Amino acid sequence: MTPADLVSFFRVYPYAVQACVTPDGAPQAAVVGVAVTDALELVFDTLGRTRKASNLRLNPRIAFVLGGDDATVQYDGLADEPAGGELHRLKNTYLERFPERRRRATLPDLTYFRARPLWIRYAAFRNGNPEIFEWSGLSLAEHPTRERWTA
Repeated sequence: MTPADLVSFFRVYPYAVQACVTPDGAPQAAVVGVAVTDALELVFDTLGRTRKASNLRLNPRIAFVLGGDDATVQYDGLADEPAGGELHRLKNTYLERFPERRRRATLPDLTYFRARPLWIRYAAFRNGNPEIFEWSGLSLAEHPTRERWTA
C-alpha cells in the first residue's frame, strides 16, 4: 500500500463522514462529497453558514472516515479555505469529481475547504486477514512512514 494506492482508494468512494468540533468541544459530523488530489488533499464544498464551516474556521482540525464493507480509511488533518490559484485548482478537482455540482458552484455563500493529512490509517478486512497501514507527518504524501499489522 502506497500513497498512490490511497489516492486510488479515495477515488472509489465519493462520500465520507467528516468530523470536527464545536467551540465548546462537542463533536460535529456530516456526510460530505470529497475529491482527492494526488497529494492526498481532500476538498469538499459547503455553505459558509453551516456548522462545519463555522467550526473549521475556529479550529482547523478535521477528520474523515470513508470506505466500504471490507476496507476503510481514517484521515486526520488540518483544514483551510483556499483562495486564488489554490482555490481554482482545488475547485477544478472537486468539479471534475462532481460535475453535476457546477450549478451549485455559483451560490454566493458556497465555500470550499481543503484538508491536508497529518495521519492516515487504511484498514482492510479481507479473507479474515486484516491489514492495517498507517502514515503520519506533515510530509505524509512525499515521505510516508508505513507500518503493517496482520492478525
